[in-house]
Amino acid sequence: MRAILATAAGGPDVLELRDVPDPEPGPDQVLVRVAAAGVNFIDTYRRSGVYRVPYPHVVGAEGAGEVVAVGADVTLVAPGDRVAWAASPGAYAELALVAERDVLVVPEGVDDQVAAALPLQGMTAHYLVTSSFPVAVGHDVLVHAAAGGVGLLLTQLAAQRGARVVATVGTAEKEALAREAGAAEVIRYRELDDLTTELPALVRDLTGGRGVHAVYDSVGKDTFDASLASLARRGTLVLFGASSGPVPPFDPQRLNSGGSLFLTRPTLGDHTATRDELEWRARELFDAVRAGTLDVRVGATFPLADAADAHRALESRSTTGKVLILP
Repeated sequence: MRAILATAAGGPDVLELRDVPDPEPGPDQVLVRVAAAGVNFIDTYRRSGVYRVPYPHVVGAEGAGEVVAVGADVTLVAPGDRVAWAASPGAYAELALVAERDVLVVPEGVDDQVAAALPLQGMTAHYLVTSSFPVAVGHDVLVHAAAGGVGLLLTQLAAQRGARVVATVGTAEKEALAREAGAAEVIRYRELDDLTTELPALVRDLTGGRGVHAVYDSVGKDTFDASLASLARRGTLVLFGASSGPVPPFDPQRLNSGGSLFLTRPTLGDHTATRDELEWRARELFDAVRAGTLDVRVGATFPLADAADAHRALESRSTTGKVLILP
């Protein structure tokens, strides 16, 4: 089969299309013919060496496709079933092995591209609004990168739960997408001379001087100080990504001086730690797609051979919605 390997830690140029042996499922594994693979920032962190992984490795951890074979102990699915997954390595390939515990059965009415776009970013958005900071009617929340893959889903889910969403975006096109997703207010951060001081001032103007109850921050280094300063007393900063780079070490006393603030750095794995929780989050998302209440935007697709271009597009922050690779 053909697959994309990261040959060493580095930039997108380390990604190579190679012929590798077809994988064979172990006792608790499912072999899937990949219809679409999700492109996520965690793929770039593993490719670049920010997260330590072995090299070479087949890139990607999210996808959807058709089961072609199953291991001897697998009972959840059978050949011919359509499945998706959020966190099984080796998705940028024509065939992928997925652990049975990670398999999500794709219901009728959800196509392959939506099925591949939803697991990682959709379940991330779901745990953010249900668990990290449970959003309710009357909350004001700030969502950074609101036109990105997680951002558009998060904005929809937060607005549907009754929050007033203040979104940050970079362009007029992205502002339109954020508003369509349910953002009540949109701030274009590129128009600010000093994000750290001007963004909190704008947020407080929009909230009667109080600040927001929660900030959902996937950007990291560039927005962290502004996020803290935008919070109301006893507000929560949910730092769930680092697209601009990791946040440097900081003094926890800033949480005290900022108004007894809360800071959390969650991951999807800890919010899908049991099969019941994984299925609950996926079921609510798939049901919302089928009901037409959740829009999953696929902003760009790339053929397998152009995986490096997909990474460049994602890292440039020029994309909207989900980026997919189509083997």
